Amino acid sequence: MENYYEQAQKGAWVSIVSYITLSICKLVIAFITSSFALKADGLNNVTDIIASIAVLVGLKISQKPRDHDHPYGHSRAEHIASLIASFIMMVIGLQVLADAGQSIFLKEVEAPNLLAAWVGLAAAVIMFFVYRYNIMLANKLNSQSLRAVAKDNLSDALVSIGAVIGIVGSQFGLPWIDLVAAIIVGLIICKTAVEIFKEVTHSLTDGFDQEQLLHYKEVISEVHGVNEVHDVKARMLGNHVVLDVTVKVDPYLDVINSHQIADKIEHMMSDEYQIKDTLVHIEPDVSRKLT
Repeated sequence: MENYYEQAQKGAWVSIVSYITLSICKLVIAFITSSFALKADGLNNVTDIIASIAVLVGLKISQKPRDHDHPYGHSRAEHIASLIASFIMMVIGLQVLADAGQSIFLKEVEAPNLLAAWVGLAAAVIMFFVYRYNIMLANKLNSQSLRAVAKDNLSDALVSIGAVIGIVGSQFGLPWIDLVAAIIVGLIICKTAVEIFKEVTHSLTDGFDQEQLLHYKEVISEVHGVNEVHDVKARMLGNHVVLDVTVKVDPYLDVINSHQIADKIEHMMSDEYQIKDTLVHIEPDVSRKLT
């Protein structure tokens, strides 16, 4: 049976092959038809190739076991790859905006051939089916990185529809609409780059959802034998959550019973929340110590 990484890599490869094919078609047809919107859409797919490759490389590196200088493994390779991809996406997005801006001021704008609209529409349909495939695979594997790829697939389908609207609109005596569509696509690329950057840097600096932490604290406090949850901390290593918990127990419990409480917490977090790395620190609840 295929493991998590092998199945997740299939989703990344489907995106990469789709993006390579579509970006080549869009850029060639954009050159032939003089469509700025389709060119911007094609460049957007180029950034998607980079992002999908980053996910693929990250998944491959993340499989490496821990070694002497990586005691926690290599899971954060996914974060590093995504961070690099966000920088590249921002550069391309700014280039799309610069090209469209220069075209507005430096030369007369002509309405593109309707062939560009048909190519954009076909691309939107293809990317919708790629989105459906990846979102089903992401939900099956509970993969955050693959879910992000799927959301990017959907946004690309919507971007292509926007480009089609711009191209068709330019046929009605308003050729500048094609340029406006190109500018919107450039802004979407930049926005996506910023969102990826914020999400990745949040994880790399050990940021974590506080509401989720409070939920973990509540369920751990209900474990039999736990008098108080003193502290809960969590961080992301790739797609994996690492949880550190400090609980207070009866100060007169022996080591075996205290260890059993820790085991209950670890098993619960693994079974119910798929958290495989839970470190439980046991402290005596001195407030309940008999005098």
